[in-house]
Order: sequence, then C-alpha cells, then structure tokens
Amino acid sequence: MDNTVDIFIIGGGINGCGIARDAVGRGYSVYLCEADDLASGTSSQSTKLIHGGLRYLEYYEFRLVREALTEREIVWAMAPHIVHPMRFILPYHKGLRPAWLLRLGLFLYDHIGGRKKLPPTSTVDLAHDETGKVLRGNYTRGFEYSDCAVDDARLVVLNALDATERGASINTRSKCIDIQRTKEYWTLTVEDQFTQEQKQISAKILVNAAGPWVDTILETLHPADDNHNIRLVQGSHIIVPKLYEHDKCYIFQNKDNRIIFSIPYQDDFTLIGTTDHEFQGDPRQSKITQEEIDYLCEASNHYFNKQIIPDDIVSTFAGVRSLYNDGASKAQEATRDYVLRVDRPTPKVAPIINIFGGKITTYRRLAESVMEKVEGLFEKSSEQNQGKWTQTAPLPGGDFDIDDFDKCCDKLNKQYPFLSINQCQQYFKHYGTRSQQMLGNATSIDDMGKDFGHGLYQCEVEYLINNEWARTAQDILWRRTKLGLKFSEAEYQALEKWLMRHKEVKLLLK
Repeated sequence: MDNTVDIFIIGGGINGCGIARDAVGRGYSVYLCEADDLASGTSSQSTKLIHGGLRYLEYYEFRLVREALTEREIVWAMAPHIVHPMRFILPYHKGLRPAWLLRLGLFLYDHIGGRKKLPPTSTVDLAHDETGKVLRGNYTRGFEYSDCAVDDARLVVLNALDATERGASINTRSKCIDIQRTKEYWTLTVEDQFTQEQKQISAKILVNAAGPWVDTILETLHPADDNHNIRLVQGSHIIVPKLYEHDKCYIFQNKDNRIIFSIPYQDDFTLIGTTDHEFQGDPRQSKITQEEIDYLCEASNHYFNKQIIPDDIVSTFAGVRSLYNDGASKAQEATRDYVLRVDRPTPKVAPIINIFGGKITTYRRLAESVMEKVEGLFEKSSEQNQGKWTQTAPLPGGDFDIDDFDKCCDKLNKQYPFLSINQCQQYFKHYGTRSQQMLGNATSIDDMGKDFGHGLYQCEVEYLINNEWARTAQDILWRRTKLGLKFSEAEYQALEKWLMRHKEVKLLLK
C-alpha cells in the first residue's frame, strides 16, 4: 500500500477494527493505527457478553435493544468458536421490580429482535431447580432467558485479521502524533512506539474511533472548542474461584436499581460485574476501586450461599466506556447507543467521522452506519462499491456451522491425537478452523516447541506473533488468551524473557 488511502482510522478497538473490515471489503483502501495493542482499552474490559441489554428497556432504548438482539445471532454465526449461547437466571426479588414487569420485559426481549436459534424465556422453580440451590434466602421463582458470551478481545483481533487479509493496513504500537487538514486530504504523521520511526499518510476521510480518547483527538483539531461529547464511565469486574458447578449465568437486581452479572468464566472461575462509576483522568490508568470491590462482593454475597471476601479475588479489571453525553443524571442512565457525527465545513474539505459511544454487541451495525456516511461522502460507481456484506461473512476460523462445534473439536482431536480432547476444545475456542494453521505439522507434543505452562506452547506463541500482532506477554496472556489467570509471576517473566530474545533474533536476521 502506498501512503495515500481512502480511509484513515484512529483506534484499534472493536469499532475501529470493525469499520476497517467492512470498508476494505467494499473496495476502499484503509489504514488503521492503534497506539497500543489491539483491544488494549475498553474493548477487552467488557462483561464478555453479546446481549440485547435487558435493563436498557427500562430507559426506553427500544431501537438499541432491537438492534442488539438482532445482532446476537448474526455475530454468533460469524464467529461460533468465540461466541457461545448462555442461559441467564433472573431470580424474582420481592420488594424490587415486580414480577409482571420482569415478564413484560422478557416477553419483549424474546420477540422484538428476530430471535431464531436461541431458546425463549422460561420460568424456573428455584425452590427445586439446581440453579436455586446455590442461592441464599427464600427465592422460589425466577426466569431463564438467552444471551451469548464472547471473548471480546479475540473478536477485535479477528476483525483486524480479516481486514488485513482483505488488504487493509493494520498498525499497532503506532501512534498518530500529528493531524493536518489540507483541503481535500488529511495528512497524518504516525510514529512507531518501539522504533520512533515516523511516516506520513494521506487520507480522503478520517475516522475517529478512539473510544475514551475521541474528544482528545478533536481537541488537537479544534483546541478552542469545548469538547465534551462523551462522558467517561468506569465499569469494573472481579474474578473469583467458581461459585457453583452448573454452567448457567445469573443476573441479579440490587437495591440501588442496578444489576450485576455472575458468569461462569474460563472453566475454573466466576466473573462478577459490572459497576457504573464516573471516571476522570487517563483511561489507561483506570483500575478498580476498593469501593467497587466491596460493592461487587456485597452484591454477590446477598444472593449466593458461597460467600466471598476481597482476599478471594483472583483478578480484577476495569474498563472506561465512552458514553455519548446525553445529559443523563446518573452513569447507569446514560445511553449505550452510538452517535455518529460528520465534520466537514465545506464540500471541498476533507471530512472526519467521529464515533461517540457504542456497544461491542452492535459493532457490526455501527460499522455499516459509518459506511453509509462514507458512501455519501465518496463518489464511487456501483461497480466499485461492494455494498453491505459482513452479515453473512464468517470471521477467521468461524467458517463452520454453529451446531457443529463439538464435531469440529473431535475432528481436530483425530488430526492431532497426541492432544487431549480438552486441549483441542480450548484451541478450537480460540482459533476455530484455523487451529490447524496454528498447530501446523506437529505430530507430537515435542513438535509444539517450548512449554510455557498451562497449555501454552511455542507454536501458539509464534502464531500469535506472526499472525495476530502479539508483542508482549500481556498481549498473549490477557488479550489473545486468558491464561494470565493461571500463570504465576515466574511463568509470566519466563515468557516475557523468551519474547525479548525472540525479538532480538528477528532484528539480527533483518
């Protein structure tokens, strides 16, 4: 690719990568820069759900919920290796939302989004069902409904990978340090964060998908303006040893009118969250507060027989969501919908498309909405414009039927019989049909190279470096896999040292 492109995207989160994929698939040339790793910000700090957002119905966000519910099964079909259906238990809690309101909300949830494969809502006798036995108190009835779980960071990476394979230029550790508008083009200076090498890129359209930093980008363009388009809201989670043996999730109501989720996570753990906490400062410095830890522990202990204390927490994470500033009085009431704004003072000036807000569930539709703006700004013939295409196109590794997951894992196990079926399932959950590409011609465990522990071998590490932009142990253990939950500090450091040596060898061979 030369140094002139149709679209330059700032931000390597789910929105930026989703837009890059959609745009390049329509025939546009695309350059994306991300100052850190892919999904290093908000997009890897979610509750790991592809869901309609049941509680958004209370705030009359019907358009958003309908769109999100429709997207659930689309995204599931696009990436059935990293998206999995889950059943959620909602206990009826006397004194909080009345049962008729819960039934009405779940009726709408079942019917307004075109649900096809996910099972509908049902009632649960918590006095006798296994899902009620782990609860304290006298919960006798509840509701069970469907949503999906997702590996959020891998969803970002797979969009970036597909965009690259279709011709986009995806650049991580690459910071946009200068932006100039020169009539019909943008001139952008990009600096490699490791080598400090700089390059200039010209673009016809600039897409500001910087998430929590979207206003920061605008301030560099219009320093005199009062840029308060978003409100930053921190959502924090805790991870504890699993609180129950079954595979269902819970959605709990709290007395402050908020809800929290309890979700089986990475086989051995339970994920609990999230909070809504107004945030100020650098989003990269966000971390869970003691107040949030106490809140989540208290909420969990209110419902579960198995009590937890802060010392039980295995890991925490906090993400800063950039919600559109709609003037809502409370963080939990702020809209989760996205807003797109085109800034183009005159028809002959290069435009910028700014993205405010958004949810990981609706990223694909957001990308389509951005492309509608792009098509209105470009003058391309119908032959050049490929039109909408992402709804039926699988992401890398997702080219199999959603009902064939177990069959595909068995096939992988037959191809690599030296691996356990559990190992094959874990690899397939990450790489899908590209597991063979990652494992290569290995015929024994020894062929997989150095054992870093907990099922992470050299062949997987090299695959992530060569194909998925991984550069550090943090990239590999927390965003490409979730093995950071199991790695000791010594194992972490051993991997980091190996990566440093690997990097040095590559530099010597250049």
